[in-house]
Amino acid sequence: MTNNNSRSRNFAFTIAGLGVALIIAIFLSPFASQNPDGLDRVAQDLKFEDKAAEDTPASKTPFAQIFDEYALKGVPENIATPLAGLVGTLAVFGLAWGIGKLVVRGNGSSASENEPLPYSDDSDSQRH
Repeated sequence: MTNNNSRSRNFAFTIAGLGVALIIAIFLSPFASQNPDGLDRVAQDLKFEDKAAEDTPASKTPFAQIFDEYALKGVPENIATPLAGLVGTLAVFGLAWGIGKLVVRGNGSSASENEPLPYSDDSDSQRH
């Protein structure tokens, strides 16, 4: 397999994976349970939910200005959750892609990109 063919297949696989993740985030997020998540439920059951800090460090981040729980602020509720899923999925994908590019680029390998990787077959050593 050539290097370009391998890159093309990897890119197609990545885009297909992103497409599946976006479909799930957009079309299945409206069906998420409206019940409180685990921590909220425990706080309600043990009657200490009103003791939560109102001015948390997370409320000072730029994301807190955009998101309200699992939805976007200022957007109709039936659109806000799928839109938040779309934005969140793209943000995570972008971060993962960027970190992956930095790690691969930062790898100080002296091998040429066009050189095939050495292949060792341990089956010969196991026969003797």
